[in-house]
Amino acid sequence: MPDRDTFSALSNSGGGTVTRYLLRVNGERREVDVEGDTPLLWVLRDELGLTGVKYGCGVGLCGACTSHVDGEAARPCVRTTADSTRTPITTIEGLSRDGDHPVQRAWRELDVAQCGYCQPGQVMAAAALLARDPDPDDEAIEEALRDNVCRCGTYPRIRAAVRRASRIMREAQ
Repeated sequence: MPDRDTFSALSNSGGGTVTRYLLRVNGERREVDVEGDTPLLWVLRDELGLTGVKYGCGVGLCGACTSHVDGEAARPCVRTTADSTRTPITTIEGLSRDGDHPVQRAWRELDVAQCGYCQPGQVMAAAALLARDPDPDDEAIEEALRDNVCRCGTYPRIRAAVRRASRIMREAQ
């Protein structure tokens, strides 16, 4: 039985079947016409223009594309569009309207980024961690971010920023 958020299938010149999918991205309903096995990453970047989601490895190993799917850190490079229609998706662009999420504030305050390429994925992984554990210890931080690669090696600043974001969240309560 077709997904209730899937609309009529159309034929494309590539031989596959293009289908209209309804996604919930950054709080908005968005329709895209793609093949169902298209990685969600490409839909977010190429179809919806959300280029804060970075392509790193394409196989879920580096974390550059980390976004939230149903509130949890997930890798859109290994998730299909067809499997993404029933859950809310949040990218770095949707984390906060003004870039004032506690994690984003902490990242700026501590000047975490060096080259910056991995930072959207790092921020999203940290935000997911703090949503489920508002006061993580260093071990919890390391575990939550262990699969997010930073080639510049800013890990000490990343950990410090997660701790700072946790304090910002507690102070706001």
